[in-house]
Amino acid sequence: MRYRLTFVAGLALGYVLGTRAGRERYEQLKKSFREVSQNPAVRNTVESAAQQGRDVAGKAFHTVSEKVGDRMPDSVAERVRSLRERGQGDATEDDWGTSNT
Repeated sequence: MRYRLTFVAGLALGYVLGTRAGRERYEQLKKSFREVSQNPAVRNTVESAAQQGRDVAGKAFHTVSEKVGDRMPDSVAERVRSLRERGQGDATEDDWGTSNT
């Protein structure tokens, strides 16, 4: 899914930079993007995907740490642990300033 989003973003950027439609079309695209990104359904989906990513990272860490044991570098262990704790915290907003409303 990440590669699809990257491709679509690159395609849109290429269109904007390469088009001869001018400033008016650029403003239309910018307005459309803003409307989509402010849509509560989109914001909730992004937040849900981020939460699922944190959950999967925690499960992967648990599985790998059982097999690897003490050989896991401390930097990796701390990063995954901080992601897991951040997902369980009482924070109502994520990195993008969205909330689960």
